[in-house]
Amino acid sequence: MAKELTEQERKDALKNAVAIIRRNLPEYTYRCQDTNTVNGIYKAIDNVEWTTGFWPGELWLAYIESGDETFAHAAGIFVESFRERIKKRIAVDHHDMGFLYTPSCVAAWMLKGNAHAREAALLAAYNLISRFHEKGEFIQAWGEMGAPDNYRYIIDCMLNLPLLYWAEQETGKSVYRDIALRHTRTCVKNSFRSDYSSFHTFFMDMETGKPLRGETCQGYRADSSWARGQAWGVYGLALAYRHTGERSYLDLFEHVADYFMKRLPDDLIPYWDLIFTSGDEPRDSSSGAIVACGFLEAAGSYEKLGEYEKAVSYRRKAKELLKAIYDKCMVRSDEESVNGLVKHGTYSKKSPYNTCTPAGVDECVSWGDYYWMEALVRLGGAWKSWW
Repeated sequence: MAKELTEQERKDALKNAVAIIRRNLPEYTYRCQDTNTVNGIYKAIDNVEWTTGFWPGELWLAYIESGDETFAHAAGIFVESFRERIKKRIAVDHHDMGFLYTPSCVAAWMLKGNAHAREAALLAAYNLISRFHEKGEFIQAWGEMGAPDNYRYIIDCMLNLPLLYWAEQETGKSVYRDIALRHTRTCVKNSFRSDYSSFHTFFMDMETGKPLRGETCQGYRADSSWARGQAWGVYGLALAYRHTGERSYLDLFEHVADYFMKRLPDDLIPYWDLIFTSGDEPRDSSSGAIVACGFLEAAGSYEKLGEYEKAVSYRRKAKELLKAIYDKCMVRSDEESVNGLVKHGTYSKKSPYNTCTPAGVDECVSWGDYYWMEALVRLGGAWKSWW
């Protein structure tokens, strides 16, 4: 039987993370972390990537864990950067508004009542719904709107939709929730195969709106299941249930989660694509952290439903995934990484069947660090979700 993360290990892991974040504040207060480390080091970049919301998210989690206002102050500085980015439309012609603005600005509004953060997050939500297509009922991931080769969505967007539910609550405008619901229905209908593995990308017919085909563009090949995509599906479905109360989403969550767990190697650190269960292919620890968050989210829903056995089961599975990361991937020395939290992540892996640009293979990745911290804080019960 797999071991579970203990409460002392959870506390030690958070203490370790907070110490690393504190040490790196001077470099990452006015500049952002890059998507991934190179040889264990994140370089500082301008606020232009789809991933730059995760570092301020880590700052807010460090603030929650430590109570130290230093972290809140630094995260507040990033609010101004994100507000400027959306107002000037700097690299925002894509769907990743949730990844950018939920952990940075929705968090700032929830925790500190920062009005500029609320303004920025609402502008980001409006930008997100501007990418919605009536034909096909989906939010286009990236590229020129309506271009035939980009008439598609990706499974990652399930984590961008919570921004729209939040915007509906803040403004009372039902259009935000309506688009989130319609995109979710499209994703649920098309993005999961009969065995509950997932497509990364799904193309729609721009003339009729009918589904065309699914592909696993960031995975090993079209008929495999990219680990991080499957993880977005797990966490995204758990969140979809909370925001909608639609039980079928929770039922589907169980199947998608089971597929993920059954494809793990003995050490529980996922390979970058779930077609691999052994061998020397790169791992993707970030997928395990994302799924752990999804399991903890679902456990809370099952508790409210009175389904306590399922709640206990998914909390246990989350602890098992986190224990594996704690034992095998947590950064413990500068020799491993001077500014990352979790090793053995994979951003983009080239294969004979995909067109990916290799990047961040067997490195720390910003979302892996963030979801690792989120899962640890979630597990302690001191966090109210901003997703």
